[in-house]
Amino acid sequence: MVALRQTPLHDLHAARGARMVPFAGWEMPVQYPMGVLAEHMHCRSHAGLFDVSHMGQVILRPRSGDPADAAAALETLVPADIAGLAPGRQRYGLFTSDDGGILDDLMITNRGDHLLLVVNAACTDQDLRHLEKIGDRVAITHLTDRGLLALQGPEAEAALARLLPGVAEMRFMDVRDFDWNGATLWVSRSGYTGEDGFEISVPAAVAEPFARALLDMAEVAPIGLGARDSLRLEAGLPLYGHDMDQNTSPAQAALGWSIPKLRRQGGARAGGFPGAGVILPELADGPAMMRRGLRPQGRAPIREGVEIFDAETGGESLSRVGSGGFGPDVGAPIAMAPIPVRIADGATVWAELRGKRVPVTVAPLPFRPSTYKR
Repeated sequence: MVALRQTPLHDLHAARGARMVPFAGWEMPVQYPMGVLAEHMHCRSHAGLFDVSHMGQVILRPRSGDPADAAAALETLVPADIAGLAPGRQRYGLFTSDDGGILDDLMITNRGDHLLLVVNAACTDQDLRHLEKIGDRVAITHLTDRGLLALQGPEAEAALARLLPGVAEMRFMDVRDFDWNGATLWVSRSGYTGEDGFEISVPAAVAEPFARALLDMAEVAPIGLGARDSLRLEAGLPLYGHDMDQNTSPAQAALGWSIPKLRRQGGARAGGFPGAGVILPELADGPAMMRRGLRPQGRAPIREGVEIFDAETGGESLSRVGSGGFGPDVGAPIAMAPIPVRIADGATVWAELRGKRVPVTVAPLPFRPSTYKR
């Protein structure tokens, strides 16, 4: 059995009474004594601190020395506008496969003379191999000496500003460097909860003292994977391996917005990425199925794998739930699944739950509006 990897905050999680679980090859906190529901609501009302050090941090440096070459190289793997990404800004993107599926989703930052990618923990090794396709144009460095924290919630700005004056000036998708006790911290402003928030890449040696400095503040509480999942579900955000995978196209995952006009048919830099011949026509014509919101008409949640039908009895099997559970802030069960686009929002479909079909309303996403600082 392969030993689970531990983040730089492992001892801090133990000291805080976290319940640890295996996750993508790492030992991670799923919840703290506060409990998932209370952690969720604390993040919505105050500020939650998440350990996301398991995610892959990868630097791409142009071998030519020209940053434009790194952007051009990455555009051969990612259908986003990397060349137009200004220094100090970040953007969401997708690694796509030759048959039009999604290999992973990632964040891409222009740090001036290099690009920084943050990829999913379970996909890091695969992504590094995938990046070798452009290894003749960029030097690839997988950072293993830095932790990654996320501070999310309406009071995140005020809390972080006590340690890093200047973060209040940042807007959604801004990235800046800050000094804290002699260490350089890389701070971005985005999030995976629907709340305003920050991601802080820190040298591993200072990850725990920096986290403790935040947790010493009354408004900041540690948040585990359980609440992270319910928060992102309320925000209508997909999780790789659940709501999208290599068998899901960007259009089907409702992520077509991440592919700008200039990379689409007729655009100035159309195509040129894996699967473009499948992905671009589908974006132009519209997919037959798309990730949609679901609201069960009752109190019983419908979770991953539950089958969705178009009728109460018999009928056609439409798909299976990708993500589902109870939305604490919404106050009701919620889920996401691929649903035919011909079925309108507000229509009823049926979920087969323990041998019985229950009515479910097709709903727009997100379930809760985001509060990012634009």
